Parts: sequence; C-alpha cells; structure tokens
Amino acid sequence: MSIAKLTETKFKINLGFLELESTWEIDEIQKKASWEMYVELATRITTAELKENEGLLRETLSSLYPLFGITRELLKRYGPHIATPTNPNDTTFGHLAVNILNKIIRPVLAKWHPLLLDWEQRKPIEKTVTQHESEWTQNENLRNELNRIRKILIEYANILGAVSEVPNLIEK
Repeated sequence: MSIAKLTETKFKINLGFLELESTWEIDEIQKKASWEMYVELATRITTAELKENEGLLRETLSSLYPLFGITRELLKRYGPHIATPTNPNDTTFGHLAVNILNKIIRPVLAKWHPLLLDWEQRKPIEKTVTQHESEWTQNENLRNELNRIRKILIEYANILGAVSEVPNLIEK
C-alpha cells in the first residue's frame, strides 16, 4: 500500500545537548502519530511551568514515566514507516520520539527519581507531603531541571503540533 506524501516541513529543535535542524516528509501516518503524541505532551504537567511553592515534584516526575509506554505503543501501532526517512538525512516521528525519551527524559528520571524517593521515605509522620518536599535541599535544583526539560518538551510538542496542523495549545 502506498502512502501519499502530504507535505514537507523544515524544523529546528534545541535538545540541550544537540541542535537538530532537519527536513521531515509528512504523510497521513506521521501526522496521526504526531497528533497523538502532541495531545499527550500538551495535557501533562511536564509542559507547564513548575513555579516555586507550586505543585509537587513527585507529580511532575510521575507524569514523565507514561511517555515511555505511550511512545512505544505509537511506534508499534504505526510500524516501521514512522521511523524510516524518505531521504537519508531527513528525520521522522520515530527519530524524534526516541531521542526525546532517551536523551532528555530518561537521564532526568534516572538521576532524580531515586534521590526524591530517598527523601520521601524520610518524611516524618507529622509533616505533610508538601511541607516535607519543600524542605528538601534539592527541591530548587530539581525544579530547575524540570523547567529546563519543559522548554525542550514544548519545542518538541510545537513541532508535533505543526506537523498535525493544529494551533498551539500550550501556553508559553
């Protein structure tokens, strides 16, 4: 079955460790996968600014974990097509998705999940979760890190939104 090319887009994304500028040939399958991932990103706390004394760090970290399963399901559902570029130097949904998981989200979770868990397990019974978390010496560092990757995830989401041909749904 032949899949008609819909459009071609050029984009640039700064992943922190790498600035990627590429061309993406978008067809209906790439567009559908992009929309599904865009919805997941746009509706999570991970694309909202985590201000001082707002929200829980645990909630934000926990919001990142499901992206692994969701991405795997999208890659499996839409098959190798969404990971195979038309031209050797082009990118695909699969390329972007796997890099975001492995280069942005995984390192943050690998570092911060055990550190936060260790602190959470020391919570005195008389303190609320919010009080205890706010007293953690690494609170500000983790918030800064989550806000750093939030900016990257918003860039990624904006590319997916453009591919999906929807207006920006994420507040800046």
